[in-house]
Amino acid sequence: MRSSTDTWLEAARDTRHLLAFRTAGVRRPGAAVAGLVVVLALTAAFGVGPAGFDPASVESARLTRALATLEGNLGATYVGVLLLAISASMGSGGGRELLSRSEAAIHPVSPVTEHLGALLLAPLNLAWLVQTWALLAVTALVSAPGRLLGAQLVVLAWVLAATALGQAVGWAAEGVRRTAHGVVVVRVVAGGVVLLLAGLHLAGALGPLVRSLPTTWVAETGQTPDWPVAVLALLVLAAAAVVLGARPAAWALGLPPREELRVQSGVHEARPAPEPRWGSPDRALLHRLDRDSVWRSVGMRRGLLVLGLGPGLVALVAGLEWSSVMLLPGLTASGAALLFGVNAWCLDGKGMVWRETLPVGAADVFDVRTLVVVECMAMVSGVTIVLALLRNGLPPLVVGVSVAACWLVVLLQVLAIVMTWSVRSPYSVDLASPRATPAPHAAMAGYAGKLSLVTTLTGIVFTTAAASPWVWLPVVLAVPFLAWSGVRLARARRRWLVGEERARIVLTVAAV
Repeated sequence: MRSSTDTWLEAARDTRHLLAFRTAGVRRPGAAVAGLVVVLALTAAFGVGPAGFDPASVESARLTRALATLEGNLGATYVGVLLLAISASMGSGGGRELLSRSEAAIHPVSPVTEHLGALLLAPLNLAWLVQTWALLAVTALVSAPGRLLGAQLVVLAWVLAATALGQAVGWAAEGVRRTAHGVVVVRVVAGGVVLLLAGLHLAGALGPLVRSLPTTWVAETGQTPDWPVAVLALLVLAAAAVVLGARPAAWALGLPPREELRVQSGVHEARPAPEPRWGSPDRALLHRLDRDSVWRSVGMRRGLLVLGLGPGLVALVAGLEWSSVMLLPGLTASGAALLFGVNAWCLDGKGMVWRETLPVGAADVFDVRTLVVVECMAMVSGVTIVLALLRNGLPPLVVGVSVAACWLVVLLQVLAIVMTWSVRSPYSVDLASPRATPAPHAAMAGYAGKLSLVTTLTGIVFTTAAASPWVWLPVVLAVPFLAWSGVRLARARRRWLVGEERARIVLTVAAV
């Protein structure tokens, strides 16, 4: 009879083999290594850089008030990391997969291996990276001299513990979803949590409640000589969550995926042709087809909902002000693009060949796909802005113009980048599983790093503009950004219109 130790050792060995297998299939190893170096460099920069800022050198009552708010709500920021870890894991059905469902059908991959693989792939999530960077930066900003190392080690230990706890909850939620009425149960519970948080916020009880949680002790201990105690406790918690998370993983993976099977086996009756609200009837049909492809996908539907509500709820819980909220639209838009936009043609899969036989122009196909991608990005980032309005109320005029200009810039910026990637580097993937990704994991890491870097720098530019007294400054700053993104998008469109390039993309994507 095999012991649990043997099971975990075998799972660790299988996970190592699967990682090596995935790494060996990277098209551009140099670019993958460069992306990893960039991510590590950004992590170090966020963890150390803000510590060199001296608030006393800037005489600003707003800055002093913001720093005091950050320091007082540091424990609430820890809670935000945990909430996003839970929502990301629930949205992806327990975490990302090292091996696709079709490939795993012929290989003896155990649930423990799936569990460990999903844990190792958690950092490839843009929300995970951004939350970790934000927590490191805030901690460096408010830490006293000589306390930075201990405080940041506590942050890293908390991120590990929150990730392990989030995945355990995600596996449990996925197991409930796969029961007879589990989808309804999960939706009702999730909706109840959202309504509860909103009600507590409106009643003014959310802030005191969050500050009374143990995360406040963790954050405060990180600023004292007793930080090793907090690190040790968090590492023990993380290890326990990893071990306990294997049980709901085995339960969930042993049940049939009801939502995915319902989509694949469902009957979709023909509907009347849509009325063309813009362009030709062909474009209207393509638009409905592409939009339905997104919303019928279980993984993309969950991902868009999580991206729309998650960052906004973090803004409510952590009490982020407009200066911090300015960064969220670009990051949520990037997250939406990472669901499928970085490989936009993967929506069609094998149907890409059939799509090319339709009597519609290639320009119409590109334009409609671009519209659907930007619709998804605008929806999730717009929800974040609305929730920020509920938290902070109407911003001053300069801040409001800066937020609107930044939102428009990052939407077009991300759109131009991902459509360029989609044309230049298509991949053959199967997005039937909510745990699937539109590109290999190494490529996704590079995509996430570049999008987060670009949108964060853009957000910083407009955050600086929001602090100025000139309303026209954000508008002027937006013009060169929009012009350059427009040029990149037009270049990608011209490349798609070339027959040889389009044939390469079709044959690559259809080889699922």
